[in-house]
Amino acid sequence: MSTNPPPRTRTPLTHYTLAELRRRTSVKWTEFPPDVLPMRIAEMDTPLAEPIGAALIRAVSDGDTGYASPGRLPASFAAFAGRRYGWHPDPPAMRLVPDVMTGIVETLRLTTEPGDTIVVNTPGYPPYYSRLEGLGLRLVTSPPAPGPHGYALDLDSLERHFAAGAKVYLLCNPHNPTGTVFARDELMAVAGLAERHGVRVVSDEILAPLVHPGPRRHIPFPSLDHPAAARSVALVSASKAWNLAGLKAALAVPGPEARAVVAALDGELDEGSGLFGVLAGEAAFTEGEGWLDELLRALDGNRKLLAAELARTLPRVVCRPPAAGFTAWLDVRPLGLPGDPAERFLRAARVGVSSGARFSPLQRPGEPGSGHGFVRLNFGTRPDVVVEAVRRMARATQLPRQDS
Repeated sequence: MSTNPPPRTRTPLTHYTLAELRRRTSVKWTEFPPDVLPMRIAEMDTPLAEPIGAALIRAVSDGDTGYASPGRLPASFAAFAGRRYGWHPDPPAMRLVPDVMTGIVETLRLTTEPGDTIVVNTPGYPPYYSRLEGLGLRLVTSPPAPGPHGYALDLDSLERHFAAGAKVYLLCNPHNPTGTVFARDELMAVAGLAERHGVRVVSDEILAPLVHPGPRRHIPFPSLDHPAAARSVALVSASKAWNLAGLKAALAVPGPEARAVVAALDGELDEGSGLFGVLAGEAAFTEGEGWLDELLRALDGNRKLLAAELARTLPRVVCRPPAAGFTAWLDVRPLGLPGDPAERFLRAARVGVSSGARFSPLQRPGEPGSGHGFVRLNFGTRPDVVVEAVRRMARATQLPRQDS
């Protein structure tokens, strides 16, 4: 495809040419050969927001490259949450952790025992399964159901699991991979069930800053006026919204009745975090909202472009435009492709997407919540790359089956 310079008016997603992006050394741009369009790993093809770049350059200039401390990151996040969500968490109660997944694991290490049952929604973020089973926990799944705003939580399923003795519900809010933003009444219903059955909610809110225009806005679970919310713990980070995943800093944010849990997290988690992640997150939450809003406009354009291109060239693919994030959860079962469609698209189309089966390893094909026959596609890239990827995928579906 063309590697001509991007238009003169640049957005965060048109800042770099494809040739410039291929010079990157992150996993996204090195895991595949150079003829593959990489749309699997959840990182975006953006420049750093200027305040973040300035903070990192200043740190390098000062030789400020030692061990991390929380610094002003908790206060910066609290102010951001107040402006963005109307939520005012207490900065001294927060704890620095290297990343959201580590924060989840360490919170569960304190609040569960081996053999306890934890409920996860499926499809779900793949490390949930491997990391939590590594704690000796028993995972049970509750598949969301398609609804008018993407997907809706199956409250009957949650209640059955809670009543059967589940200890914790791991809520991904907004949801990965579907991009669903859950409504306040859904979350209040979850809180009611959790309180009734003594279940603690741990909420992964890494995608919270990336909610698109629409009828839903992000509701942090601990912000609810409910006893179960007061006992909950949220994990937050600037890493996804400002493309900082390699810098390693996140926060565990307790509800008012969960402060003791967060305070008991291993003190060495601070030192395992990245000082550059702390400095970048502080700059993002303090000075990065203008860049974030510009990014959201570009992502909104790309998610609409993706839906239009699919409707035009792959109309049988079911695409529910995500309400949050920069990945789309595509149902490609109507195409009737043999085997794993992600492998087909890689071999025949030279497009790297995530296999949906990785998001539901506990489900068989055809079971509720199964990701078999789905793929997750990252549209946080140049619009022309989105268009080219869909066109390649369409051509791949037209190849003879023996090429699959």
